[in-house]
Amino acid sequence: MRTTSGEMPQGSGLKSPSSRLYAGVLLAIFAGGTFGYLDAGHAVLLKPIGDGFISLIKMLIAPVVFCTVVLGIAGAGDMKKTGRVGVKALIYFEAVSTLALALGMLVANLLRPGRGFNVDPASLDARAVSAYVQQAGQRSLADFLLHIIPKTFADAFTGSGDLLQVLLVAILFGFALQQMGDTGQVVYRFMDECSQVFFAMLNVIMKLAPLGAGAAMAFTVGKYGVEALRPLAALMGCFYLTCGLFVAGILGGIAAIGGFNIFRLLRYIKEELLLVLGTSSSETALPPLMKKLEKLGCSRSVVGLVVPAGYSFNLDGTNIYLTMAALFVAQALNIELTLTQQLTLLLVAMLTSKGASGVSGAGFITLAATLAVVPAVPVAALSLILGIDRFMSEARAITNVIGNAVATIVVSRSERELDLEKLQTELRKPRC
Repeated sequence: MRTTSGEMPQGSGLKSPSSRLYAGVLLAIFAGGTFGYLDAGHAVLLKPIGDGFISLIKMLIAPVVFCTVVLGIAGAGDMKKTGRVGVKALIYFEAVSTLALALGMLVANLLRPGRGFNVDPASLDARAVSAYVQQAGQRSLADFLLHIIPKTFADAFTGSGDLLQVLLVAILFGFALQQMGDTGQVVYRFMDECSQVFFAMLNVIMKLAPLGAGAAMAFTVGKYGVEALRPLAALMGCFYLTCGLFVAGILGGIAAIGGFNIFRLLRYIKEELLLVLGTSSSETALPPLMKKLEKLGCSRSVVGLVVPAGYSFNLDGTNIYLTMAALFVAQALNIELTLTQQLTLLLVAMLTSKGASGVSGAGFITLAATLAVVPAVPVAALSLILGIDRFMSEARAITNVIGNAVATIVVSRSERELDLEKLQTELRKPRC
């Protein structure tokens, strides 16, 4: 029988496809970055290749999520359980997201990366961020809630590309299929076969991952240049440090309580993390991450609900970025924000971060909307970090992916739908 795990039998002496993919993506990222540094003019021409690979992955996200959610709900046999999982996930998302926001604020206040910049507000170029500000102001909370509901069934897949629309349609479809009982088995089996087809397509597309990641990294370095990092190295260093502290400390603590090691989990999903590093988009890792979490012992129903919802409501890396970047800008302008103003930023960020896409650039738009609530800090000041936003998006996206992986395992265990033995076996397997 053919398997989809992508692993060779133990003792075969051959590298698994997963290991080859990891090595290929790692080499491609290094080669792409080097090419972008040595020949920026030609490196930026590779952007269509990177964008094309991301588009191929995004093409499969909606059908993969739809099939996974429908099969999980229809196969669960308990509507109350589905609602319970959703409530648990949202409570977890809010709690951990708040910790991420608070940690970013704490580190920014302690290390003060913007101190010493002494930027004159009159010298700021408002035009550099005007497009972002316009995008940020176009969607209110009410608009966002209405946006979740697609105009038609097909619009969820062909319209705005909002994953929450797909999730809503899938939940309704799954509930309806569940109510049909035995008469719905034909549709259920058809959906199961479709799911296998989509994942087979994903396996084919993932062979292009080194090409896509390498091209995307070459464009990033060629377009923005490593020299863009030097003036703002303090913010970059603080942000990366904070993301590391969050993953090792907060997520590591949650993982320990959940009965697994965070560093073994990172090793387990290293291919997905490298893919995100190369493309600066956490969405490229969504389909393979869902498959890996099922293989890790999480139930399909929990994976199908928690992971897609987490891509809109559990953006830990984006939350850290929001508070750190906002405080950095204020410090660079020598504007001392009061405790009340900082808490206002935190509360607003808790709302604006919800629904932010995993695609590169959405974090900057969300930051513009968040900073607008503090009139003392001009939104035009975001031009100070516009040049390095692309480099920071990698850390944001990687932290988001790790956070969603941990959330899925924790919620699965709380539902007693986690195979602990399988979890430990998979995490302890030697990996190249």
